[in-house]
Amino acid sequence: MPTFKCLFLALFIALSFFGGEAARNLLQLPNLPPVPSLPKPPLPSLPTLPQPTFPTTQPSLPKPTLPPLPSLPTMPTLPTVPKVTLPPLSSMPSIPTIPIPTALPSIPFLSPPPATTKP
Repeated sequence: MPTFKCLFLALFIALSFFGGEAARNLLQLPNLPPVPSLPKPPLPSLPTLPQPTFPTTQPSLPKPTLPPLPSLPTMPTLPTVPKVTLPPLSSMPSIPTIPIPTALPSIPFLSPPPATTKP
C-alpha cells in the first residue's frame, strides 16, 4: 500500500511538472490573429397574434352554507383524589473523599549484581 502512495505522488509531481512546461510553451507562442466576426442574419419578425378579450366582471358564485357542527358529548366528572403528603427528604449522605497522591512514589533502581571476577 505505501508503494502505491509513493507511485501516485511521483506521478502527480511528474504530471504537474510537464503541465507547467506545456503552459510555459503556450505562453511563449506568438499571438494568434483575431477571429473574424461573421455577419449575423437578421431575425424574422414575430407575427402579431390577436389579443384575447377577458371579461371585466366575474360571475357571482353562490355562497356556500355549512351545516352547524355537532355538539361534543359532555365528559363525566372524575372523582377527586385525596392529597398525599410526602415525608420530608433526609439530607443526602456525603460521598467519602479519596486522597489523590500528588507525588509519584520512587521506584528502586535495579542494578546488576556485582561481578565476582576481576578483569
